[in-house]
Amino acid sequence: MNKYTIADFNTQFPDDNACLEWLKTCRYPDGIFCKPCGKITNHSKLSKKPIYSCNRCGTHVHPMVGTIFERSRTPLTSWFYAIFLMSATRCGISAKQLQRELGVTYKTAWRMFKEIHTLYQDLPHSMSGEVEVDETYIGGKSHGKRGRGAEGKSTVFGLAQRKGDVSATVTPDLKRDTLYPIIKEHVIPDSMIYTDEYRVYDRLRRQGYHHKRVYHSSKVWVPGDVHTNTIEGFWSVLKRGIRGVYHAVSEKYLQCYVNEYMFRYNHRKDEKPMFLTVLEKI
Repeated sequence: MNKYTIADFNTQFPDDNACLEWLKTCRYPDGIFCKPCGKITNHSKLSKKPIYSCNRCGTHVHPMVGTIFERSRTPLTSWFYAIFLMSATRCGISAKQLQRELGVTYKTAWRMFKEIHTLYQDLPHSMSGEVEVDETYIGGKSHGKRGRGAEGKSTVFGLAQRKGDVSATVTPDLKRDTLYPIIKEHVIPDSMIYTDEYRVYDRLRRQGYHHKRVYHSSKVWVPGDVHTNTIEGFWSVLKRGIRGVYHAVSEKYLQCYVNEYMFRYNHRKDEKPMFLTVLEKI
C-alpha cells in the first residue's frame, strides 16, 4: 500500500475550497449536468457558500447534499482530517480522540465518528475454494457460564476465504437457522468449508458444500490443511482493537465497528492509500 502522510494531506487539502473542489470532481467526474440547460455546462463556485452555479442559467448545485457532510456546519477540512485520522491508523481512533484532535465538542465528534463509520461498508463478498467458518463472543467480563451461551456478550459469526476476504456479522444467536442463510449468501456451493466441532455445522454437506473440521477440544489445532487460523486471526485483531482503542462497544453499534475492521482487512493489499479508498466512498 502506498504511503499517504500528513504532509500529503495538507498539500492536497489545504482549505475548505480544495475539499469542496475534490468533492465536486468526485461526484461529477464528467462535469455537472444542468437540468434547465439540458447538458453539461461550466459551473463556478459562489464566493461564500459551498455551492456551484451554472455559468449559463445560474442554477445552483450543492455537492454536499446526499453525503455525510449534508447540513453540517463543521468545516470540510475538519471532516476530511477526521477521515484521514480514522483511516491512517491500523486500529482506528475513538470519538474522544477525534474531539481532542479537532477541537470540537464530544457531541460533534461522536456524530462525525458515526457518519464516517458508514463509509466502512462493502458489498457482500462471494467466496469459493477454501473457506473458514467460525464464531466469537465480544463483550465485557461476566460471571457464570463461559464459551457458547455465555451471558452478557454479543455473538459475531464470520467467514474467511483463505488468501482472500473476510465477512463478519453480528447475530442474535448461533443456531442453524441463523447461520446457514449467511453461509449460503456468501459461499458458493461445492466450496470446501473448514470449521471446528460445533454441531450446528453437521449438515453442511447436505447444503452442497465439502466439509472438514478441526477438533479443538482434543487439542488438535492444524491437522494438515484443516484449520480455522485465518478467521481466528481476524477475531484476534478485532478484539484487540476494540479493547485497546474503544475499550467497550454496545451491541447497538457493534456491527459498525466490525465493518470497520472488515474493511481494513479486505483492503489490506490495496496499492491505493486507505484514506483515499474511504474518501471515495463518500
